[in-house]
Amino acid sequence: MTFVAAYWWTAKPGFEAQFREAWKQGTKLIRKRYGSLGSRLHRDQRGRFIGIAEWPDRATWQRAYDARMAYDDEKVRSAFLDALDDWAEEPFLLMEVTDDVLVRSEKSFTP
Repeated sequence: MTFVAAYWWTAKPGFEAQFREAWKQGTKLIRKRYGSLGSRLHRDQRGRFIGIAEWPDRATWQRAYDARMAYDDEKVRSAFLDALDDWAEEPFLLMEVTDDVLVRSEKSFTP
């Protein structure tokens, strides 16, 4: 059963594009190294970026989390951290997917 973990970050003013690019590259690295299914980045009404990451199951996410999953590419990690103003120390939501009717289109997918 698919598992979802949600995180939030606030980028420094003027660093939003850098944050988004580093997040995309970092998400690809996590997908490759830790086995995630990828993630979607959203922006809430307060300006926070919300990442909703999907995993094949909770056990796969837990192994990655216990391993202190991180962006292994130092350049990507530095760009990500340099852009941050504030963030959640822990995921703010951990959820099992019970029903899924989300339509995924090639248009919305950015590899």
